[in-house]
Amino acid sequence: MQRVVISGTGLYTPSEAINNDELVVAFNGYVQSFNQRHATEIADGTVAALAESSAEFIAKASGIRSRHVVTRDGLLDAERLVPRIAPRADGELSLQAEMAVAAGREALAQAGVTAADIDTVIVATSAIQRAFPAVAIEVQAALGCGGHAYDMNVACSSATFALRNACDAIRAGSAKRVLLLNPEIPSAYLAWQDRDCHFIFGDVATAMVVEAAEVATAACQFEVIDSRLTTIYSNAIRNNFGFVNRCEDTPWTARDKLFHQEGRKVFKEVCVKVADIIGEQLLDAGLGGQGGTSVNRLWLHQANINMNDYVSRRVLGADHPRAQAPVVLDTFGNTASAGSIIAFHQHRDDLAVGDTGVICSFGAGYSIGSVLVQRCDPAA
Repeated sequence: MQRVVISGTGLYTPSEAINNDELVVAFNGYVQSFNQRHATEIADGTVAALAESSAEFIAKASGIRSRHVVTRDGLLDAERLVPRIAPRADGELSLQAEMAVAAGREALAQAGVTAADIDTVIVATSAIQRAFPAVAIEVQAALGCGGHAYDMNVACSSATFALRNACDAIRAGSAKRVLLLNPEIPSAYLAWQDRDCHFIFGDVATAMVVEAAEVATAACQFEVIDSRLTTIYSNAIRNNFGFVNRCEDTPWTARDKLFHQEGRKVFKEVCVKVADIIGEQLLDAGLGGQGGTSVNRLWLHQANINMNDYVSRRVLGADHPRAQAPVVLDTFGNTASAGSIIAFHQHRDDLAVGDTGVICSFGAGYSIGSVLVQRCDPAA
């Protein structure tokens, strides 16, 4: 079977960020204004008063302390709490494509290949900026890649599902080099007025170059040993925004047109399944068993510190060092499909040839993607 490697990664981080203290000031200003405007209805019980948030609550609930955003403009305005993003003409590069191009260029340089060497471009993200033309085709043109390009969405598992697609294409002989891009702008679909989730997401873009091992030349490579994909239908994480809304005569501002979830339900239903899938994958690969696992690294989806801690304890044991399951969500927030790739991008260079790790993502759907990789010698 054709060996497939990840030979380069890239990360685009927006220059602007918002810490918890700043976020709380804006959110609490909105809460105070709402409660004042609806004081009569709150008093007679027809409207529920909103509760204020705090930096301490956010850190305890999620482990997030700050997040990068494409713009702070509008997000810290208590009367708006929505990012103010300027529209672009059709002839201009879209915001999502611009982010993807920046991350893609770093991944190409790291892999030691040019855009012209790429024959497939996949933009995999939790939300595509527009229906068509595909953002991936826009990125393909902007970079000068060959072949074909397409968009795909499996929510927060988009990156791992796209990685599986890339591996399958290379093994089938329909591609030699694939550029995977995960430009995420969840600040645009987050309900910043909702205390339960207003702190969750951050914006970022990641990229991976995936190649047939026989053509890869990068000094640092990770061979894809195995991948497991699972989907289980659930409404516990949902966003109903879409083009059919205009036919339903429903306002785009309705609460269900933004991200919403049942957090406790998600934790209970997803975490156990994720840990079981990773455990079975490692056992089948000869890396797990009664004596514990010998995998060197877990690059988990950066959704929530409590979810990550649960999964890593189940897989690695209660006393595993933090570095074995690195956390980046404290400064990036939940970046949807890009989270596990950020962790992989930033925390893999110390592994030796022969060391193994798991890139795992999970999210709405439910969807779970787990990819076992091993650092390999490019001369082998």
